[in-house]
Amino acid sequence: MRTDAGLRARVEGAIGRSVAWLDTMQAGGLPHGVSRISAAHNPAEWPGVLLPGTYNAVMCRDLLSATAGLDAAGTCGWLLRHRLPDGRFRVPGMAAADVFKKPDPEETWRYLDWHATNYALGAVEALAPAKVPVLDFVVPYIDLLVLKAWLADRDLRDPWQEGNNQVNLGSFLLLMRRHRLADAAAVDAALSIQFEWHDRLQEPSTGFWGVGQAYDDTMALHAMAGSMHDFHLWYATGRPLPYQDRAVDWALGRRPDVVSACIDVDLVDLLAHGWRLLDHRRPDIEAWMRALLPRLLDFQGRDGGFADETTGTRRQDGWVHGYAEPQGISNTFATLFRWVAIAFIAEVLWPGWRHWGFRRTPGIGYRMEAW
Repeated sequence: MRTDAGLRARVEGAIGRSVAWLDTMQAGGLPHGVSRISAAHNPAEWPGVLLPGTYNAVMCRDLLSATAGLDAAGTCGWLLRHRLPDGRFRVPGMAAADVFKKPDPEETWRYLDWHATNYALGAVEALAPAKVPVLDFVVPYIDLLVLKAWLADRDLRDPWQEGNNQVNLGSFLLLMRRHRLADAAAVDAALSIQFEWHDRLQEPSTGFWGVGQAYDDTMALHAMAGSMHDFHLWYATGRPLPYQDRAVDWALGRRPDVVSACIDVDLVDLLAHGWRLLDHRRPDIEAWMRALLPRLLDFQGRDGGFADETTGTRRQDGWVHGYAEPQGISNTFATLFRWVAIAFIAEVLWPGWRHWGFRRTPGIGYRMEAW
């Protein structure tokens, strides 16, 4: 189709512009690959923000097959210097008085560290696939009593946050099994408990987890976002995902429009995996994605990067009194997430058209290996 040829040409042109923009994010005096998070980011004032700036940029380059010329060893070593002895990664500069996710400080730090760790490990794997991670901090959760107690404390009034918690832990457990860092049977038992918890609490009408989603559109949207992250654990283990057709139906009920980097990629990921795994409304999924793709491409900034949203202030998740910058400017987080959405759309509309370097572990940018 002529329309598809034009769209593919637009995607290729947009890739070149984003790669050129990523080059401008290089931090001075550091290995080629260490990146500022945006043009507004001053590393002298906020050196810790180089960590999310870099892991997002590295995974974006890997997705776009644009890692040639990077100092892979130097950038990987730089990332690993942010690793704590037990294997967690932490954004430098964060202080207890400045962070919040839950009233319990331990819960707050667990969320922040696990989130940074999952993304940092994704970047390390893109640069050095054979590198064995340190996951000592995950060992306590192989104890089934510890895991059950942790699961009992999950609060599905905030399903988006809890979805991140669940996918991060599941991803770490799968890495432990892959690298034989713990007894395989013990890891499998822990994963089984995690799946059983999900099975008990999943909402059949949507396929999501979350309180209040049947009565409030915002709660439903947050339930979708958190649940899509959890879905990765089913894709990664080859388990059939219950009520996946209901989740697809819900997503198709949303307008194909640009909302935010997170929401947009979550909807596309949900629909792309539904398209791949189910014989359910495939033409509708393709039409929805064909409508969204030009809108995503139109949202690319003149500089070649992508913004998250157009108005407001963007902060590092949970760093409530830390680094902040205006929304509406290109940043490596949004550029990664938007390219993941575009790549999934391309995989659905034009299977095998080009190589996309999707990440191998659950988290944004993951595509199941048996695609």
